[in-house]
Amino acid sequence: MNGRQRIAAALNGNWPDRTPVMLHNFMMAAREAGVTMRQFREDPKQMARCFGEAAERYRLDGIFVDVDTVTLAGAVGVPVDFPEDNPARSHGSCLPALEGVRDLDPVDLSRDPRIQILTEAVAILVREYGQELFIRGNCDQSPFSLAGAMRGLDQWLMDVAGQQDDELVHALLEYCTGITCQFVKLMAKTGAHMISNGDSPAGPDMLSPRFYSAYALPYERRVAACSHREGLPYLLHICGKTDRILKQMLDIGADALEIDFKTDTQLAHDLFKDKVTFFGNIDPSEVLARGTPELVKLKTEELLNVFADSPRFVLNSGCAIPADTPPENIRAMLACVRTSPLGVERPQGLPYGNDAGLRG
Repeated sequence: MNGRQRIAAALNGNWPDRTPVMLHNFMMAAREAGVTMRQFREDPKQMARCFGEAAERYRLDGIFVDVDTVTLAGAVGVPVDFPEDNPARSHGSCLPALEGVRDLDPVDLSRDPRIQILTEAVAILVREYGQELFIRGNCDQSPFSLAGAMRGLDQWLMDVAGQQDDELVHALLEYCTGITCQFVKLMAKTGAHMISNGDSPAGPDMLSPRFYSAYALPYERRVAACSHREGLPYLLHICGKTDRILKQMLDIGADALEIDFKTDTQLAHDLFKDKVTFFGNIDPSEVLARGTPELVKLKTEELLNVFADSPRFVLNSGCAIPADTPPENIRAMLACVRTSPLGVERPQGLPYGNDAGLRG
């Protein structure tokens, strides 16, 4: 099997010939390719080169094409900084009064330069690697996260908790859902094999499960449905310890969920098994970036052991891998998959995956 077939098998609940690997490695890929984040984000050919070289260097099964968490925020008018060698970051807000949601103008994302660069990079990778590797196009942000960027996150959480302007809160979420779905449709045109989003502030670290069900989940569900209408599987990532909303996350209708390292992996396995594919969830900072190869091996084997009885598993970090992560730590993680019985064997009598669900 090639990488594209392995990840497609995992998404379909079929056994691949070994555990597939897809890394959240945009910062590390740029650093190893010798380009700054500014050069990476401003040139689709450079972006594609960085990801392609990393995929070849580590013999990955898929490419997760990401650039930062504020691409959509900038497109709708949120002030954004562009550091020379760090990911872009938002500051302030573009909607100081919630009542202003009634006057928001439509946004044509196809005209936004940063959207154009990202989607062109994905299209290049699909052309160059799409037959062999699984290409995941990331469409941050999900509606709840985008609304938080537009209002400023602290103010947005107070809007939601206050509930006195509930109609306006939902009006903003409707607006943001339209923006996110527009991005999904543009990404689908690149030929990407999968769509993903992040909804980081929607997790229990910042939002109660009750408010998650009322203000984040319904709109996450609509974005997943949008991806499915485009004929593509969908993945959602939420940061932090998500134990208290894992059952609710099954209602998103996503084909895969990418879970942070803080979450109880065994609980996620027990809930997700036979229902949704798990992507993750090695600690990117304390294990991959600052740990030893021996620690990386230990944590990887622990994770492989949890999912040894399920084909619905793709090994990844729990969140973005820091730029200065030692290559030997990535190789230690990959060696576990390629040499450990937990990474290469499947339960006896169960079939290997096939090409079902592959696009193109």
